[in-house]
Amino acid sequence: MASSQGAVSGTAHRIPIIEVIDLESDDETVDYAVQKFAQRDSAEVSKEEGQDSDGDQWESESFYEDALEGMGDEQLADGDSDACSLEEALSFRKRLRLVGEDQFITETVEAGSISAKKLCTAFGIRAPAFLEGAPDSAYYPLLGLGISRELSKRVKLQQYNTIDDAVSLLKKSKNIIVLTGAGISTSLGIPDFRSKETGLYSQLEHLGLSDPQEVFDITIFREDPSIFYSVAKDILPSTNKYSPTHAFIRLLQENGKLLTNFTQNIDNLEGYAGILPEKLIQCHGSFATASCLECKYKVKGEEIYKDLKAGRVARCDRCIHHLRQVKSGGMKRKRSSNGHAHSKKRREDYEDSTDDEDYEIAVAGVMKPDITFFGEDLPPTFHDRLVKHDRDLVDLVVVIGTSLKVAPVSEIVGFLPPTVPQMYISRTPCSHVNFDIDMLGDCDIVVAELCKRAGWDLKHEMIPKKQSVDVKLQHGHESRYSFKVNLA
Repeated sequence: MASSQGAVSGTAHRIPIIEVIDLESDDETVDYAVQKFAQRDSAEVSKEEGQDSDGDQWESESFYEDALEGMGDEQLADGDSDACSLEEALSFRKRLRLVGEDQFITETVEAGSISAKKLCTAFGIRAPAFLEGAPDSAYYPLLGLGISRELSKRVKLQQYNTIDDAVSLLKKSKNIIVLTGAGISTSLGIPDFRSKETGLYSQLEHLGLSDPQEVFDITIFREDPSIFYSVAKDILPSTNKYSPTHAFIRLLQENGKLLTNFTQNIDNLEGYAGILPEKLIQCHGSFATASCLECKYKVKGEEIYKDLKAGRVARCDRCIHHLRQVKSGGMKRKRSSNGHAHSKKRREDYEDSTDDEDYEIAVAGVMKPDITFFGEDLPPTFHDRLVKHDRDLVDLVVVIGTSLKVAPVSEIVGFLPPTVPQMYISRTPCSHVNFDIDMLGDCDIVVAELCKRAGWDLKHEMIPKKQSVDVKLQHGHESRYSFKVNLA
């Protein structure tokens, strides 16, 4: 998928692969690592047909990408003897920034005080199983990548560390950007995407896709829209209720503090909560409207809800009307299939036609909800709002309920001025961004406690009147807290 130009423009895509930086390892070492990966997957690769000439490059890039997402700080706290402890990892990261990359390597790997394999874990990289038994130099490319990624991160602002600091920032800030993801809607029964077992992607493994995210790939949708329609009912908003976190964002708006809510969610619940259109950027679109892939005819989303809930591919009424006119007039109809040539068998895989008339109508354009698929451009309002308006005004960033895995939205935090404070609220930490204050727990619980401490009246039926929350500083961290409801 094409990457965006700069931090905030272009196409929706997953986090791009970072170029590997070699720590003076020779070609033989790098070849060893790549060869080991190729051997691991050779059986599977040989079964694939039509493999392109870039296959080997893709496999080696995947090797690095897989390892990059291998370890979080919470795993370092488990006491694995083959990994750095959390305290060691934090110390190494600070030392790297203090002395620079060259001196850091001299003091560690070159001095023999720690192996490259173990040092990788300090930067969130697990040792790939297929490199077991490899010389330590085989881990140099991975270590170089981890160091490069660490140095590219925003530097945490040291003056903000406590929950009192977080509350103070909320109270004094006047132009807050709130960046939200699926985690703010899970309390309403709407699944997020990446949680193990309960996330939508983990529930889509039965489809047999090489990557569950292909459900939202525009090329796949054009080829066979039935794949998306078969799961659409699971993500279709079935309620006009909104969560306490939505109410929190509205409260910021009512207090004159909300600059913009950039939401990655497609459930349109921000609108139900009362977020003003001029304060809301739906980065990935929503189910509020749908458009025909053929004639671009746009309708309200509710008009195709019946098809979405039934798992049936919705067709364009205007195309159908036109085709009926063509047929009744005795004109020869030019067959169309959304810009792709498909056989009758291919169409029958996902069309609900049973008789001749339905077959004639079935070539009408497919209706696609106006959500942004991988491979599609984000709405121009995203770039315009962020670059031409918000960047010069924002005085606080609050990220809630997202793992920041999808670009270019994930790049917002890095695009904004590094001197602007940033806070993170979610169930699990976001290891690839240095936020000033991390508040981990259910989003609704965290925002309710922050409002309570700020003296704000956050009203919502899902917040118990006498809710008591335990807030604890996580071991080994200076600004990461866990929030849990006190059941005692």
